[in-house]
Amino acid sequence: MEYGICILIAIPLRKEPDDCSEMISQVLFGETFKITESESGFLKITTDYDQYEGWLAKNQITELNTEEYQRIINAEKVYCGELINFISEQDNSLTLISLGAILCGIQNHNFTINNTQYFFEGENLSGNYNKKKIIQTAYLYLNTPFLWGGRTPLGIDCSGFTQMVYKINGHYIPRDAAQQAQTGEVLSFIEESEPGDLAFFDDEEGNIIHTGIILANNHIIHSYGKVRIDQLDQSGIFNNHLKRHTHKLRVIKKIF
Repeated sequence: MEYGICILIAIPLRKEPDDCSEMISQVLFGETFKITESESGFLKITTDYDQYEGWLAKNQITELNTEEYQRIINAEKVYCGELINFISEQDNSLTLISLGAILCGIQNHNFTINNTQYFFEGENLSGNYNKKKIIQTAYLYLNTPFLWGGRTPLGIDCSGFTQMVYKINGHYIPRDAAQQAQTGEVLSFIEESEPGDLAFFDDEEGNIIHTGIILANNHIIHSYGKVRIDQLDQSGIFNNHLKRHTHKLRVIKKIF
């Protein structure tokens, strides 16, 4: 088995081994993966965090030997807590990182990957946080443009948004909205929910196609055009700008 890690701000994870193929997700700085195939300058990988499969450009990834891979995945998960910051190397070269990047085993502002030492002095987060912190993190993404497959404050999709907010705060949910909807405890009414719970929305065929994080006073924060706050009722999401419902409510879930 071969292993790899992302040491760029984000690498596109594509559906097929082609630069023009659909971006289905992104791999962020510090995230590791298993390499399962190689084709035409691309590697098929499975992410360690959520077992998501896709293709990465071979010239954008950094390979890890088994020992280094095991060290990194067993290290405490510490995340960058700022929208955008940078890490520096010993030669003073800089690399941009974004909210949710993994600082692999950082101690006293320093961490290493493949014997390269990195320095980071920004805010970092580790451990499990409550729903109040979930909401605080969600607000950081406000006005981030919608990007299909995106997982960063430079562009994010609806399920990437919910997954990253939960991940940074120490709570696992899968990558896609339909997968996320299969987790947690079903709540019958909006009134039973708490800020930080998740709401899911379906299409005319009953497929889950959208998700967002419930806020206080019947509001929701979600990625639709951009990360935005709208009203939530038993019918779905009401967009005040458009003066209509944009999404039909299917189910509300309490994840923790």
